[in-house]
Amino acid sequence: MKIAVVIPCRNEVKNIEECIHAIFESDIPQSWQINVNVVDGLSDDGTIELLQSLQNQYPLLSIVVNHKKVTPIAFNLGIQAGDGCDYVQIIGARQVIDKTYIRKAVERLESDKSIWCVGGKVQNVFQNYEGKIIASAMSTSLGMGIGNFRTVEQSAFVDTVGTPMYPFWVFEKIGFFDEELIRNQDDDFNFRVINAGGKIFFDASISLKYYVRGNFQNLKTQFYQYGYWKVFVNRKHKAVTTIRQLVPPLFVVYLLLMALSWVLGSLVGSVSSTPLLIYFALVGYTSYKLQKSDRKMKFFDLFKTFPILHVSYGWGYLRGIVDFIILNKKPSDRNKALSR
Repeated sequence: MKIAVVIPCRNEVKNIEECIHAIFESDIPQSWQINVNVVDGLSDDGTIELLQSLQNQYPLLSIVVNHKKVTPIAFNLGIQAGDGCDYVQIIGARQVIDKTYIRKAVERLESDKSIWCVGGKVQNVFQNYEGKIIASAMSTSLGMGIGNFRTVEQSAFVDTVGTPMYPFWVFEKIGFFDEELIRNQDDDFNFRVINAGGKIFFDASISLKYYVRGNFQNLKTQFYQYGYWKVFVNRKHKAVTTIRQLVPPLFVVYLLLMALSWVLGSLVGSVSSTPLLIYFALVGYTSYKLQKSDRKMKFFDLFKTFPILHVSYGWGYLRGIVDFIILNKKPSDRNKALSR
């Protein structure tokens, strides 16, 4: 059996070595072969030189150049370089899989042919304080919505996963990642998987470490783009891909209408503010629980993260409706710039 591991990468000299070692140290049968394709987006921090040195240790490690430095292109280049393999495993450069990840993912796919995609549980390792705050908020149902793979604790069928494995034939059947999608390319692909009759499984028995880094400014941009590009995906498929994606834009519309309601008088304004007070109460309670679990995290930093997540995504989604649905425009260059 042959497994192709695809790693999109750019300027990850601090993390890529541990990622590579973990893959080649996987607990797999001797008859299995793992080929690792690191798709590098023109790194200039020493990543290439490090990878070249690792090739002396791992002959099945290949470097594929991604001149356009775009994530879905990296996915496709790596998958195409694995032509002839049985399975494709996609791993981030700051992710470190456990020894059984690949073996158990293959076993899950082979045990149920209706499953076309498997992903495991993420254990966050924080590289800075803001990254810890952000990841903590994103680990809650309030932060990311009910049913999001980041908040699921038990093995279950889901609509998308991180760090996915697919049988190679899935790409032959439904095509590759949409290279026009700077964001949400995985959501788009997994929506196509489900529409084609496949299932996506979150397996809580397999896990990986993820080195989280981040700051609030990048978070705003990132979630604005998630919302913005989600509408582009919806237009492409002529469908709303998940119900939970509608909550943030509806929340932003509510905020705008609530602000206008005060023009009608204090009574109307006060009544219309009630849902916002309930929202703040939920945010406060969730922030308190997170802060209680780790006293190093400040309550206000946790509290403000939730509105950043929701309003940024919602505003991006509304802007996407204007650009893609009302004006029928193409994505602007400004919204193609990555925040990470």
